[in-house]
Amino acid sequence: MFINMNAIYNKVKYYAVALFLFGLFLSSCADMNIPPLNVVKDQDVFANESTTLFYLTRLYSQMPFEDFKYSPKRSFFDSWVAVPDANDGQTMNYDDYSFLNRDEGYLRNGPYWTQAFAELRDANYLLENLPAYKANFSEAFYNHCIGEAYFTRAMVFYALAKRYGGVPLVIQVQQYPENPAAALEVPRSSEEETWNQVLSDFDQAINYLEPASPYRGFGNKDVALGFKSEAMLYAGTVAKYNRLTGFGQKVNKRLIGFDPATSAQVSNKYLQEAYNAARQIMKGGKYSLYMKKWTAGDREAQYQNMVDMFFDASSPENIYIKEYSYPDLTHGYDTYCLPYQLMGGNGYSSESNPPLDFVEKFDGLPKNADGTFKTFDDNGKYIMYDSPMDPFKNAEPRLRAYVVFPSDILKGQSIEIRRGTFTGDASNGIESLMSKNGVVSYALGAGIYESMDAYLGHGKFNQKVLYLDPSNTLKEVVTLPDGTKMNASGINGPFKPGNNVCAFTGFTVRKWINPNMASNLVLENHSTQSFILMRYAEILLNAAEAGAELKLSGVVAPNGDDFTEIAYEAIRDIRNRAGADPLPNGASDLQGQSGLQLIRKERQKELAYEHHNLWDIRRWRTQHSDVVNGRTGADGVNFRALYPFYSTQAKKWFFDNRLEEREWQYKLQENQYYLPIPAGEVSKSPVIDQQPSL
Repeated sequence: MFINMNAIYNKVKYYAVALFLFGLFLSSCADMNIPPLNVVKDQDVFANESTTLFYLTRLYSQMPFEDFKYSPKRSFFDSWVAVPDANDGQTMNYDDYSFLNRDEGYLRNGPYWTQAFAELRDANYLLENLPAYKANFSEAFYNHCIGEAYFTRAMVFYALAKRYGGVPLVIQVQQYPENPAAALEVPRSSEEETWNQVLSDFDQAINYLEPASPYRGFGNKDVALGFKSEAMLYAGTVAKYNRLTGFGQKVNKRLIGFDPATSAQVSNKYLQEAYNAARQIMKGGKYSLYMKKWTAGDREAQYQNMVDMFFDASSPENIYIKEYSYPDLTHGYDTYCLPYQLMGGNGYSSESNPPLDFVEKFDGLPKNADGTFKTFDDNGKYIMYDSPMDPFKNAEPRLRAYVVFPSDILKGQSIEIRRGTFTGDASNGIESLMSKNGVVSYALGAGIYESMDAYLGHGKFNQKVLYLDPSNTLKEVVTLPDGTKMNASGINGPFKPGNNVCAFTGFTVRKWINPNMASNLVLENHSTQSFILMRYAEILLNAAEAGAELKLSGVVAPNGDDFTEIAYEAIRDIRNRAGADPLPNGASDLQGQSGLQLIRKERQKELAYEHHNLWDIRRWRTQHSDVVNGRTGADGVNFRALYPFYSTQAKKWFFDNRLEEREWQYKLQENQYYLPIPAGEVSKSPVIDQQPSL
């Protein structure tokens, strides 16, 4: 299923122009008894299928899809920026050191609130006015249009509910100026009432929508089922794990959270809806995991399969896609996310980079007993490698498809990532570079490499043996033992903190990067790869998680299903496609709380950089409490980087696993899970309350 607004627009623009000119012609008539028609009227818009498509296109142009036009700091519909900048533990953004989504859209487009209610009006208008023109359409098309209106409303209320909790449930067109302003005031409903409205609207959409879209670009039953499963999974887990609750001061109603006496029952209701919707898609048999280039035991083929699946329009995994095309509908993902080495003409690069904490979630890496990346041998000396790719040779092919490793190939070039060059004696191994005034420390505040003994020639290093470039100017040159010269740092860094157009975590993002885009086209608003809004892997993960949660709550599975077996088959198939290790104990590994955590981890890996993880850790209510590198989100967590170094004496590579050098901390307090209602909306309304938690 594809969303192609250009294709839809081309079908209807003739009618739209004709209607507009017709309205202007009539508005110029001298007979003042003729009503002004300088706007297109309902009888023109709803005259036939082609003209009605223009109205539906308007709905989709403002749909709250989190795609290449969305980022937390800019909210929806951004005209040019496309960066996975959530700072959620999967990427680190170069210019922001907060857990985003505490105040969404602060940089440019503002909160979603105002845009949402404009979109709701358009959906409600269609529901209320299309019935008068039912005779102009086939029954199937008419029903589908009604379904599209309900689908729009469901998506808008879903986007609002996960941000704000309870919101005004505007399900009728507000007539103004016919009604006085006071009559138009709609107070916030409770969070439970809001999620119930989301559920009702999705069910109505599923009832009316066609099994297959009548036009390329619109929804269908499976699309609505997929988003229903996602929304109800969010509602069910929030009802279970949320501890925030509070009543409004203007309206005595529980605006955030759920009644503790019934929250478990409500949670199970939503989780069952999520599970059933996902299972309905699974049983339909229309979709499958992308395996076109997958070959058992062939890691290179498995890697290429994972790369290609995001660019293959015929993928059997795609349920809903947002298409882009040049020059009318483009984005800038490649411009902002390519490594500096491949930087385009606009001067942007590496704006978001994966931290080591994310990379460590994947199988096949050298790890310590605590799961962290292993950099030292049993004698406390750096593990040496012939190539910086060596420690990743057994990594999940899925990880390589998502993240660029040091020296891996992207767009035909080896991506040079190197923090610095070590020229000291390596005959007995190399001890930690993280010594300052003779003290070795990897703790918070230990300092950057430019302050270390090896760089300054202090302590056990009686001369400078560590060479680093301060920036991408690459002016620091090292002479090798054979007399040749090399830059001290890689062209992509990492460099001294403050130079941010580099791989400042030791990695850059590969996922979604167009491998075939010509260098002269790497410009803002030139990228056209599609964004997959809903794919079959998410459906499998939704079913697995919802089923695991229900089983933990003592709910009996539907006839013919076994919650654990369904979860196991889903996780097994996803991990198999990814090239991950098989679960050692089969389905028994997915039992209980540990099984649920494994499902969550698999979700974080599989759906990375698809706008899921930030919302997942929010609905699990773990963002403030999870301990990351010794600190919680409420305290302020630091993410880690993996810094590559080259030894000129050993002619080998080694790595430092340490906190990312800028030591930016990412904070979120528990009361910030709900975004603030825009202050202007609260101050001007007698019935709109600010969040009780703020």
